[in-house]
Amino acid sequence: MIFKNKPVLIRRILILASFIIVSGILWNTYIFFQEFKKDERTKMQIWVRALKSINAEEDLLLAVDVIAIENSNPRIIRNTDGEIITMNIDEEKSSDTIYIEKKIKQFSKENDSIEVFYFDKGLKKEVKSGTLYYGNSETLNKLKYYPLALLLIIVLFAAVAYFFFSASKASEQNKLWAGMAKETAHQIGTPLSSLVGWTEILKTENVDPDYIMEIEKDIDRLQTITERFSKIGSIPKLERLDIVQETKDSYDYLLTRSSKLINFTFAAPETPIYSEINAQLYSWTIENMVKNAIDAMKGKGNLKLEIIPSDSFVKIQITDNGKGIPKRNFKKVFQPGFTSKKRGWGLGLSLAKRIVENYHEGKVKVLKSEIGKGTTMQISLKTVV
Repeated sequence: MIFKNKPVLIRRILILASFIIVSGILWNTYIFFQEFKKDERTKMQIWVRALKSINAEEDLLLAVDVIAIENSNPRIIRNTDGEIITMNIDEEKSSDTIYIEKKIKQFSKENDSIEVFYFDKGLKKEVKSGTLYYGNSETLNKLKYYPLALLLIIVLFAAVAYFFFSASKASEQNKLWAGMAKETAHQIGTPLSSLVGWTEILKTENVDPDYIMEIEKDIDRLQTITERFSKIGSIPKLERLDIVQETKDSYDYLLTRSSKLINFTFAAPETPIYSEINAQLYSWTIENMVKNAIDAMKGKGNLKLEIIPSDSFVKIQITDNGKGIPKRNFKKVFQPGFTSKKRGWGLGLSLAKRIVENYHEGKVKVLKSEIGKGTTMQISLKTVV
């Protein structure tokens, strides 16, 4: 039972291990930062002692060496009267009191100041001569941003890993759906063959030829559906076909099989417009988008299908006077599973977008929509001579 969901368990273990490793690295970096900061303070204290040695005229050589070498931390020494004794920052701004005060405040935030003393032989005791303000060295400042850089790298790595696994999962799902679609096409094929045979038998009987003609139309329709499903997951064969005629064929089929409460309108140029398309998949797209428009009108209203030539493209527009789509959902309507209907899979427009953009290198979008007034969907395809 423990290993029943093994992939999930492994992912959780990896996430936990990654969290522990990252936390350990950040903690060690913090400890290192604090130790480095402590070392810098120790150096500053030694530097102050060197100043004291100079004032006391003892270990002068050592003091000079220390002062000469220790120059990595920016610092300012101010005497008890508030005058600047020495500093190793921008010399050109040594007379700029505002700049100096700003630096002192900055250094005070970064590190606690150190009092500077010297030994007064007359008083025979140490007397305060000033205060040392010092900032972090350039190395320490760079080290301060190391955890942020590390986190950024980890986030980028996690994002790449996420997209990789998401793409792998999507690929597996696509293969599964493609396999199911092909199996569906295969299963439909058997009863379809029987229907063809029964139709031939009916022709020999005393049956109204009009009935047989309608049955044959539906059989042809089932064969078209079977071909569509069999093409899912495969690269479809594109042919140079007349968009006007192919759209008209799909329109005519839907016209005879839709509610009489729908007022259909078809507008297209009288001359052919050619494009590289797959007839079965293109008609599937038109039918999906028209049915979606009919659903938006709840089976009653005006629906217009218009073909508009435009330079090297042809635009196919489906306009309804249904409930409309909020602007925030213009892109969401093409996502798999998105639907505003109580009963529906939310796959029609998603499938249409995939057919148009992935297989035909075209574009499909919500051209315009207004709540309570209707929607215009547009397909754009490249034309060929």
